[in-house]
Amino acid sequence: MAGKDPLAASDTVSPTSQTSHHGHASSRFWPLALGSVGVVFGDIGTSPLYAFRDALAEAARDGLVRAEIMGVLSLALWALILVVTVKYVLFLMRASNKGEGGVLSLMALAQQGAAGRTRLIFALGAIGAALFYGDGVITPAISVLSAVEGLKSVRGFDGWFGTQEVIITSLVILTALFTFQAKGTAKVAGVFGPVMVAWFLCLGAMGVWHIKDDPSVLAALSPTYAVYFLTHHGLTGFMVMGAVFLTVTGAEALTADMGHFGRGPIQFSWFSLALPMLALNYFGQAALASKALAAAEAAGHALPNADWFFLMAPHQWRFGLVLFSGLATVIASQAVITGAFSLTQQAIQLGLLPRMDIKITSTTEAGQIYVAPINWLLFVGVVLVVLSFRSSSALAHAYGISVTGTMVVTTMLAFIVVRHVWKWSLWAALALIVPLLALDLTFFVANLLKVLTGGWAPLALGAGLCLLMSIFVTATERLRAKLSKDGLPFADFREMIARRPAASTPGTAVYLTADPDTTPPALMHSLKHFKVLHERNVLLRVVNETTPYVADEQRIETQKLDERFWLVTLHYGYMESPNLPKALAVCRKQGLKFDIMSTSFFVSRRTVVPSVAQDALPAWKRKLFTFLTRNAADPTTFFHLPPGRVVELGTQVSL
Repeated sequence: MAGKDPLAASDTVSPTSQTSHHGHASSRFWPLALGSVGVVFGDIGTSPLYAFRDALAEAARDGLVRAEIMGVLSLALWALILVVTVKYVLFLMRASNKGEGGVLSLMALAQQGAAGRTRLIFALGAIGAALFYGDGVITPAISVLSAVEGLKSVRGFDGWFGTQEVIITSLVILTALFTFQAKGTAKVAGVFGPVMVAWFLCLGAMGVWHIKDDPSVLAALSPTYAVYFLTHHGLTGFMVMGAVFLTVTGAEALTADMGHFGRGPIQFSWFSLALPMLALNYFGQAALASKALAAAEAAGHALPNADWFFLMAPHQWRFGLVLFSGLATVIASQAVITGAFSLTQQAIQLGLLPRMDIKITSTTEAGQIYVAPINWLLFVGVVLVVLSFRSSSALAHAYGISVTGTMVVTTMLAFIVVRHVWKWSLWAALALIVPLLALDLTFFVANLLKVLTGGWAPLALGAGLCLLMSIFVTATERLRAKLSKDGLPFADFREMIARRPAASTPGTAVYLTADPDTTPPALMHSLKHFKVLHERNVLLRVVNETTPYVADEQRIETQKLDERFWLVTLHYGYMESPNLPKALAVCRKQGLKFDIMSTSFFVSRRTVVPSVAQDALPAWKRKLFTFLTRNAADPTTFFHLPPGRVVELGTQVSL
């Protein structure tokens, strides 16, 4: 196999050797492994609540038989083995971007290999990010609904606790969850790991207890049962494949949260706890269903599908199981919401979304951030899907498309990484990626069959977000090109100042600019209105890199242009929040000395107006871009500038 060894080429941060950004020292391996159980496996750990039930419902439309129980079970087990274990745990976790994972990290890594953002890479990244938000809407809704629906199986509740009560209770829980986000989860995040460890042990214990009902279900570990089911059920087999995929939703979190916990702890937790406990629970549900089927056949009547997960618990324990599952689904939902916040931060830094206020809710826990617009948009989306679908079974038809779509995108980006970053030969890359892509596409096509029964919802949301990102990126590029074309070259500006010196005022002025070769509009307006220049002027450019973090020694570049002007370039990774005053304070070591208390920051506030040019931006795109920029975070807040020292100067730009 040509090229570098993937272990060496992946830039994966090992928890036993990395001690910088995340502190993945060997002494922290066990706490990180415990923490990963609470955050990484929350979504996939609550799949047993509904996945086997809904897959069996698809298979049993014309009556349930034992071969269908065994076929669904075998499909579920092999989905866990092939999709989660082989693709994510053993392969994609090695394709990290200096320890960070997830679809946007892969996009950034692919950009490095392709020497820049190509349209294909951008499209894949935008699609993957948009579909992840769709997952962020559906996961809390289906998880909490499925847990609350468990009350229907509790004696005393089954007579009066109907659909309306389930919806109201679920909305109360979800409202509390999203309202709590602003306070941060650092204080309670420490209990997520132990609670989810107990949850997985509970899953395994219930499974072991019921395997004795029909030990022969263990034979479903043979893939022949899955193959037989698919070859003998035609279109129904594909429908079941779409439902079986619910068993692996949450697999994307394994790579998305890799930067917080490290590859080693996550892999250890998967192989030692999550995978065996999930498998045991699915064995147990299948054994319980098989026992019930045998009893129904002996009595001479058909067996209706049931909520097999909650039926695994004795009646006297069932209410406690419902409460426990509710807690587990809240933790799973919290992990998805936190992932959406992290994805937003990455998307902003990579230029896919406008600036938003990012609140750091913990000074000690990495990744503890809060993004208010995303939080409330997710909340509105969750409420709408709960009210629209009204049950977890109905919502299952909407679930899966966004996840499978993200997985297809991830595999395609991984091919670019393997081919252009790891430098594998074409045939070697294809030999690895084609089987994975074929598996992803099979699940994606199976889920597409749900479009008319609910699958349209995540597709519509994803398409809308993709369109928004595309318009924002395109309009931003046109805006920069317009400013560069119409602006005064900075070299000409310096010549003009040399010929006709302006009056000087003490202190330092910092002008934020995206193009150091063009005179910042704020500088032009400042000179025009105030007729003076500061004794020291800094053109400050912020460059967002395609790596998650930038080393301190590589953060700052300074260049003295003449006695009056300096060019300073600050480099930030897509996982970092720019703090300009903090970075500028280090400039003293590079010869640029100034008092931050006597420094003024000049920022241009642009107003987009219609253009009369033939290639002008369509009115609806211009209005949407104007809305996004108008509601973007203030540069003062986003860059942590001292509010009392910021001067904003407006300018109009026609697009």
